[in-house]
Amino acid sequence: MITDFTLLSEEAKIWIYPSSRKFYTNELEEIELKVKNFVSSWKEEDANFKCSYQFLYNRFIIIAAENEDFSVKNSDMDLLVGFIIALQNTYEVTLLDRMNVCFKQGEYVQYKELKDFKKLVKNKAVTAKTIIFDNLITSKHDFENYWEIPIEDSWYNRYL
Repeated sequence: MITDFTLLSEEAKIWIYPSSRKFYTNELEEIELKVKNFVSSWKEEDANFKCSYQFLYNRFIIIAAENEDFSVKNSDMDLLVGFIIALQNTYEVTLLDRMNVCFKQGEYVQYKELKDFKKLVKNKAVTAKTIIFDNLITSKHDFENYWEIPIEDSWYNRYL
């Protein structure tokens, strides 16, 4: 059942899918409808299952879910990953590659391969204060508190 994101508990599970490019305006409505339909039908047989989604910066798809026992089975994950792969193929973007880095540069969100990000750090094109997105977080609490943080406060600080 779709729930307002703000009503999910801090323990709700979060999956963040950063797009390799910004979604075009004409794609956003269609993608949002697809995500809404998926989330609405995902585990609909489980009355205690709540889920939600957000689009941020026209680049990130965030899906959140919780159940009374906070369990999401492998079969549930297979459905989610299959859905995300279908979006990747339809819109010719990368959503599942965890070896890429997203960070803010002014008002823009940049998406770089890790090796290119390391070069930016070395060349001081990004600094310890640059805001980075930690797309590896897994709970709503961490999402709200640690998703957008300065590089110096993230695990990426090892590259400084």
